Amino acid sequence: MTAGNRVAAAFAAACAGIALYSVMDAVMKGLSLAMGAYVALFWRLVVGAGIMTPLYALSKPRLPGLRILRVHFIRSVIIAIMALAFFWGIARVPLAEAIALTFIAPLIALGLAALFLKEQVGPRSVLGSLLGLAGVAIILAGQLGSQHSDEAPIGMIAVLVSAVFYAVNLVIARHQAQHAKPIEIAFFQNWFILALLGLAAPFLLTVPAPQHWPAIVAAAALAVVSLLFLSWAYARAEAQVLLSVEYTAFIWAAVMGWLFFGEAVTLLTIAGTILIVAGCLLAARRPAPTVPEAEIATA
Repeated sequence: MTAGNRVAAAFAAACAGIALYSVMDAVMKGLSLAMGAYVALFWRLVVGAGIMTPLYALSKPRLPGLRILRVHFIRSVIIAIMALAFFWGIARVPLAEAIALTFIAPLIALGLAALFLKEQVGPRSVLGSLLGLAGVAIILAGQLGSQHSDEAPIGMIAVLVSAVFYAVNLVIARHQAQHAKPIEIAFFQNWFILALLGLAAPFLLTVPAPQHWPAIVAAAALAVVSLLFLSWAYARAEAQVLLSVEYTAFIWAAVMGWLFFGEAVTLLTIAGTILIVAGCLLAARRPAPTVPEAEIATA
């Protein structure tokens, strides 16, 4: 396969991975509305762990050292908070608006990297962050006087909290990617998050009705297949070629929201999304280390 064909195949695989993950978000929104974000996420992780365990075993793994296990655990704590906040938020906010708000995460990660990793932040990054913040402000302003539920504003705050924790997750992933492959990360991530959520099980956990199990299994399968598509893609093309694919999630979220939840996409949401994406692309136009494969192993 020529270099051009390899990049094209990786780009197509990344597009498929983002599309499948967007469908998973829509399925999880329906489950969160039906049974709550905690219950939906817990049982999705149960099924996901059942899928990832044999995949991890087939990869002939070696048990990571205590230091790497600690990194896996810390990142799992971050992702647990991120996932709960996100799925709780999208149960109250249109999918397209929620996904648009999460695009602010790479800009937050730049600031965190500068603060904790002492990376230099140039004028492009500062301007990109300002554009991103302006985009978020426009999307939030679009909620004022809208016909969404009374819980929509707090839902948007939950999505923004999720974006902050996702940014922290990206910073941790830079270190984690040097020591673990995506299948290992996904395996420990599923089990650690499941164990963390299990602490609240005696108080919050319920058993879903039989009609919800197909959707739970579908959500878990979509998350795993999406991870594998993205892992395959990032192993065959540079991150700078594939990063723009992330923004196709907005298109899929808009389609899923319209098809399954009757959600309309407002002009203010589109305008805010354009500013956020422009800010991210502007900030990315500088020499930077390759985004590790581990970054795509999210909850």
